[in-house]
Amino acid sequence: MFARWVQEILRSPLLRPGIRSGHRTSGIFVPVVRGSSAAGKIALLERGIILSSVAYLAFETYKWKKGQTVVHASIKVDDIIEQADYLYGSGETAKLYELLSQYKDSNDAELLWRLARAARDMALVSTTPQDEKKRLIYESFDSAKKALELNELCWAAHKWYSICLSNVGDYEGIKTKIGNAYIVKEHLERAKELNPKDATTIHIIGVWCYMFADLPWYQVKIASALFGTPPSATFEEALEYFLQAEEVDPNFYSKNLLFLGKTYLKLKNKSLALDWLTKAKDFPARTEEDIEAMVYVRYWYI
Repeated sequence: MFARWVQEILRSPLLRPGIRSGHRTSGIFVPVVRGSSAAGKIALLERGIILSSVAYLAFETYKWKKGQTVVHASIKVDDIIEQADYLYGSGETAKLYELLSQYKDSNDAELLWRLARAARDMALVSTTPQDEKKRLIYESFDSAKKALELNELCWAAHKWYSICLSNVGDYEGIKTKIGNAYIVKEHLERAKELNPKDATTIHIIGVWCYMFADLPWYQVKIASALFGTPPSATFEEALEYFLQAEEVDPNFYSKNLLFLGKTYLKLKNKSLALDWLTKAKDFPARTEEDIEAMVYVRYWYI
C-alpha cells in the first residue's frame, strides 16, 4: 500500500518537472546520495549560467547518429568536468551519463568517478529496465575502481567505490554483501579522512552504522555463522555521524533529517525524534528522495 502510494505521488505531472533521477536506498548498507548541498546546487546552477562558451559548446558537439557519438577531440578535460558538474547540478541524469560514458576508457580519475556516479544514477531511475540496471551498476563499479587505481588520494573515488561496491553486492548475495561491508566502511572512512567537509560521506557512514545496529537477530546469526565476527555498530555511533554531517552542512539532505529522527526513536528520545522528523517532513521537495522522505514521515510518523 505504502509503495503504491509513493508511486502515485511520483507519477503526478505536477511533481515531474522538479524530480531528479531516482535515489532509493539499495540493500542494507549504503543509501543513495547526491554529493552537493542545497547551497552547492544553487552555486552550480549559477555557475552554469555563466559557463564559458567553450564549456557550453563542448557538450553541443555531441551528435547522435545511428547509435554513434561524434566527439570533437579538442575538448579539454576541465571543460568536460565543468559541463558534467553543471548537468549534475541541474539534475540532467541522462544527458550527464551520455556525456561521460564517452570517456569510460579515460585515464583521468576525476572523469571516471563522475562516470561511476552517473551510471549509478541512471541505474536508479525508476524507468530503467532491470537488466539495464544491473549492467549500469557493474559499469559504475568498474569506473570507480579504475578511478581509485589511478588516484588513491582522490576522496571522491573512495566514496563512490564504496557505494558502487555495496550496490554490486545486491546482485551477488548476502554473503558477498556482508563480506564487502568491511571494505565499504574502510573506503568511506578514507574518503572522510581526505575530505572531512563532505557531509554526504559522513551521512553514509552513519547509515552503515544504523543498518548494522538494526539488523534482525536472525540476520546476525547468519552473519555470525558465515564470518564468525560480523560487522557491528550501535545507534549511538550512527547518531554521532548524522549529527556531525548536519554540523558540517546544516539541512543539506532530507534523508539525514529522517535518519536523525529514526535514530532518536531507537534511542527512546521521542521529543528530539519528533523535531527531526518534522524537519524531514517540511524539507523543500526538490528531488524524488525528498518526496520519498516526506511521504515516509507522513505515512509512518506524523
